[in-house]
Amino acid sequence: MKLLQNIELAYCTNVHRGSTWEETFHTLETYVLKVKKLVCPHERFAIGLRLSANAAKSLANPKTLLTFQHWLNDHDCYVFTINGFPYGNFHGERVKEQVYRPDWSEMDRLNYTVLLFEILENLLQPGEEGSVSTLPASFKEFHPANEIPKTAFENLSHCAQKIEHIKQAKDLDLHLGLEPEPLGSFETTQETISFFEQLQNYSKNENLCNVIGVNYDCCHLAVEYENASCGLNSLKQAGIRLSKLHLSSALKAEPTLNNRKTLQSFVEEVYLHQVVVGKEGKILRRYKDLDIALRDEVGPMEEQGDEWRIHFHVPLHSSPKEPLGDTKNHVLDTMDWLARNPTACRHLEMETYTWEVLPSELQSLEVVEQVAKEYEWTLNALHECGLGKE
Repeated sequence: MKLLQNIELAYCTNVHRGSTWEETFHTLETYVLKVKKLVCPHERFAIGLRLSANAAKSLANPKTLLTFQHWLNDHDCYVFTINGFPYGNFHGERVKEQVYRPDWSEMDRLNYTVLLFEILENLLQPGEEGSVSTLPASFKEFHPANEIPKTAFENLSHCAQKIEHIKQAKDLDLHLGLEPEPLGSFETTQETISFFEQLQNYSKNENLCNVIGVNYDCCHLAVEYENASCGLNSLKQAGIRLSKLHLSSALKAEPTLNNRKTLQSFVEEVYLHQVVVGKEGKILRRYKDLDIALRDEVGPMEEQGDEWRIHFHVPLHSSPKEPLGDTKNHVLDTMDWLARNPTACRHLEMETYTWEVLPSELQSLEVVEQVAKEYEWTLNALHECGLGKE
């Protein structure tokens, strides 16, 4: 939906199941239209579309794509952004670190991402803006000493050229957002800036910064104990485009014995829940997954830190029961920063994809109701900082 300052807001449909186009379209008709009816029944409704590689190949068929365009028009919906991070299945089976495969060192990732932009080009009107989000190059453990393969820089540079070509026919503003994530090839703001310096030096493309930027996920950067304003200012000063802002909240807790027991209910077998241990806001260590952190005995309390931040997306509208907490303040600080820098990013997306694996006390609503509640919370927060609906 349209907000003030020409900002767009959607929720990411990766909260729903769907690996094939048929399954994805069923999700749109079954859930997304119900959300629209609750949230904005009389306005155009923005869809944050998630397409697997399989679904994208099917949708790219001209007849299927035309049918979808008619469906969007008939239901007063539109697409301005696509989530291109998960390549394959994203629900109901083990995903974990496989969500990073294929990474940007592989041609399959390049071809998939270019296809998403070709689809998006067909769904946008002349002069409009569209974005695709993707992974932070790779996962650290995939490459020794985190030496990112040259082929990753080569493929990203080639992707930038493809985006520039695709956008010309309709004079579109298209951009790809690489998403810093805990234990990704780059996860902190400083690592992100360093990666983009390497990418720019490799590509020698003066227009690269216009078509490749950052998808800033509030959950991820909060897990890294970052200050939103400082990090966003640093990206801006480095000349890195903010492609999209993911409005998402992480789980946090003091590592007490009782809290560790409670956190067992967040251990599950589908997604990776990286843990960053801090003390007085400084990072002590990182764990690949929550179950690994809970099994580790590091010794005296002073070595265990005073807070754990866990990559587990929790609902924006509903905080975990005390003594657990969340990083919702990072989302609010991000909104405040955007209110001060309203032209820095025009794409906002709520992304709480973990609904199926949430503990029962956080999953008390049906998914449609949860998404509607997240819209209510988000729109109220945006209104408070001066970025509400038009």
